[in-house]
Amino acid sequence: MAALLEVENLRVDIPTPSGLLHAVRGVDLQLDRGETLSLVGESGCGKSLTALALMGLLPAAAQRSALRLRFGGEDLVALPEREMSDLRGDRMAMVFQEPMTSLNPAYTVGDQLEEALLRHRRLPRSKARERAVFLLDRVGITAAGSRLSQYPHQLSGGLRQRVMIAMALMCGPELIVADEPTTALDVTVQAQILRLLKELQREFKMALILITHDLGIVARVADRVAVMYAGEVVESAPVKALFQASRHPYTRGLMRCIPVPGRTRPGEKLGVIAGLVPTPIGDLTGCQFRNRCENARPDCARPGPEFRRLDAGHEVRCVLAA
Repeated sequence: MAALLEVENLRVDIPTPSGLLHAVRGVDLQLDRGETLSLVGESGCGKSLTALALMGLLPAAAQRSALRLRFGGEDLVALPEREMSDLRGDRMAMVFQEPMTSLNPAYTVGDQLEEALLRHRRLPRSKARERAVFLLDRVGITAAGSRLSQYPHQLSGGLRQRVMIAMALMCGPELIVADEPTTALDVTVQAQILRLLKELQREFKMALILITHDLGIVARVADRVAVMYAGEVVESAPVKALFQASRHPYTRGLMRCIPVPGRTRPGEKLGVIAGLVPTPIGDLTGCQFRNRCENARPDCARPGPEFRRLDAGHEVRCVLAA
């Protein structure tokens, strides 16, 4: 069976007064139906722009290119914007990072939920309202019917995030992209939202791309992980393989920043990755992590490095991977 999503050499470039900013560089991804892929990395590494490029929601100045960008048999590179608009919100949907800035404060929750079905399925408003009430109840919002007349500012952060998830589910999409859906929530609500996403994924048989910088979330939710740094994927592996034997120095640096239950003592300092992320503007040659890497050597400055396949599904972009 063909993969639901196939991405090969995805690039996003943004013109700036200082030169061309290479925000996403040569990203390869593959996602099967029902699978959860997590994109991991520091802020500014290109995770969100990768997701926006998949959804066709990039800023007007951004330039997207790819050798292959296929979703469910559709070539998204060649797809006209009108047809992409028909696809987006119907077969693929997105849960944005901050619901308060994604929900329109001038419209009620009901109006915003019903819009997707009215736009894509041409259903009567009464049917769209029934679906909205069903999904609000399904995502754990009590008194779902009365919530439809409320405005976003009348809901808590956790409820707004649940509304965003319900909105993404309105048309029963094959793929949901969740861009750091728990960042602004407290730990208890975070756990509830993650558990909800996994339950809904199984129930509706959806694929899920989860964008996060929290490796603890990745360990609980993901099937496979793609670690991004400076706009490119530096390591890709099944989640168990990544946590048991991460091979890229950047991934290992991220692992050292996580407290380990039973091993990290109270008050003990966590690991840090020294240095700064390089600017993505101009000519980017060699491994972009080499100025922060403890094991860097002259080979690291050469063009590349290319992905090295280590085990089944485990690839690393590092000259020292072997």
